[in-house]
Amino acid sequence: MKIALVQQNYHIGNFEHNTEKIIQGIGKAKEGGADLVVFSELSVCGYPPRDFLEFEDFLARCYESIDKIKAYASGIGVIVGSPVRNHAPKGKDLFNAAFFLQDQEVKAVVHKTCLPAYDIFDEYRYFESGTEWQVIEFRGKRIALTICEDIWNLGDNPMYNVCPMDQLMPQLPDLMINISASPFDYDHEEDRRAVVRQNVLKYKLPMYYCNAVGAQTEIIFDGGSVVYDAYANCTHHLKIFEEDFQIVDTEMKYRPVNKHLPVFTSASVLRPEQIIPYLTRRNNIREIHDALILGIRDYFGKMGFQKAILGSSGGIDSAVTLALACRALGSENVLAVALPSGYSSPHSVEDAVALSKKLNNPFDIIPIQPVYESLLTALEPAFKGLPFSVAEENLQSRTRGNLLMGLANKFGYILLNTSNKSELSTGYGTLYGDMAGGLSMLGDLYKTQVYALAHLINQDEEIIPPSILNKAPSAELRPDQKDSDSLPDYDLLDKILFLYIERRKGPREIIDMGVDEDLLLRVLKLVNTSEYKRNQFCPIIRVSGKAFGMGRRMPIVGKYLS
Repeated sequence: MKIALVQQNYHIGNFEHNTEKIIQGIGKAKEGGADLVVFSELSVCGYPPRDFLEFEDFLARCYESIDKIKAYASGIGVIVGSPVRNHAPKGKDLFNAAFFLQDQEVKAVVHKTCLPAYDIFDEYRYFESGTEWQVIEFRGKRIALTICEDIWNLGDNPMYNVCPMDQLMPQLPDLMINISASPFDYDHEEDRRAVVRQNVLKYKLPMYYCNAVGAQTEIIFDGGSVVYDAYANCTHHLKIFEEDFQIVDTEMKYRPVNKHLPVFTSASVLRPEQIIPYLTRRNNIREIHDALILGIRDYFGKMGFQKAILGSSGGIDSAVTLALACRALGSENVLAVALPSGYSSPHSVEDAVALSKKLNNPFDIIPIQPVYESLLTALEPAFKGLPFSVAEENLQSRTRGNLLMGLANKFGYILLNTSNKSELSTGYGTLYGDMAGGLSMLGDLYKTQVYALAHLINQDEEIIPPSILNKAPSAELRPDQKDSDSLPDYDLLDKILFLYIERRKGPREIIDMGVDEDLLLRVLKLVNTSEYKRNQFCPIIRVSGKAFGMGRRMPIVGKYLS
């Protein structure tokens, strides 16, 4: 039997678009002589549909799409993902399902059993878990069909009480198929392939794994669909960050060369001195670069926008944001605006101009001093002669935010935020000022990773000037200001933040690793008392296993470590 894996980029709720792509995929599979064609999880409606699932009209359109697709399931079997109603009186109203279509009919519907409710996932909010398991018989093969999380319930401490493959094995399946919407982070592809391999080694069956690709607001799906034979050899690997298509013959013969491969490699236990090399390792940064490009393109394309604007300060964050935006959208579609104040150094504007000349994007300079001084004049009576403080500093940042949003509104731009994860973690940013924006590209990247990404951008040609790479980071909101006046050096800060945010280590564990207690408690207090700022922040393109946003849900008024 020949199985076609179709890795496609869907658009949540765009039923005409998604259905047409699926029909085109079926046609291509037929042309290639495939017997069965496989699409990814919830491919009909796009993943994650979230509260759209609460609308009856949304569900009706899912069913209408299945009716359209099944008309093309003639001479070929089709596996496609969609929500399906639960007609039982008890339980939630929906299942996350895989439809098996054949002879223009729905021959089987498989319900997802393991419903993730951690990090970015919230499936138990909407779906009921499957409680029945049945292999699908098709053209002489018995298929064990599962959905995404269903294959992750392995190891010594499984999260769920039931493992679907354990229920299916007594029915003597010949092969496993898993349809998935497994998101990207810079740890996840390695773990994902290890989980597929672990299933193969446990059940002694080949696995055909079809993953989604494309960006859905903050979440990136990287594709990377794979086929493993019964000996745990990876025989086929589809592209990452791109749509792809492959037909695989189940009758191909393989040798047992990978019998003793390790079965699972979760994120490594890192010592503090290993963290920065790990965060900035070349493979991670290259994948992050490609994920961000995909995220920007899909955010703009699926929202119907073409042009972006950002404040270009002459610093590393705005430089990397500008370079990535120009690659993703085309230089002609990205306006960079320098907004110097009385505290801006001359070289900051010069560096910003030099970068835009290199990238050939439109550029403007709007000094903010007249607006800033008018605000100070208006506030002078209310400020009552108190000394210069963070209030005056932040007025500059908010002036910039107002001017950029004014331009964005006038000309239909999306404002790109330039804050990084180190700043967002510690609250080192101004609400309605440099925290303004419609999309954050660097909000899940620590400052050390931003520098590594800048060096990657420069690997073939010097795009970002050395003067930007080498200068000490500064907000330039007061004389001779440097980030290090308010924060620890980023090499040290990022280690602490990674251990606390990504690895969820407590204070005692981090102190035992050699971090100074007073410094640690100061940093953790900054993180936890800044939650109210992050709660008002724009969507962040997710590239780590624990990004700010819906994947990290903290109380604003909590007292823990604050």
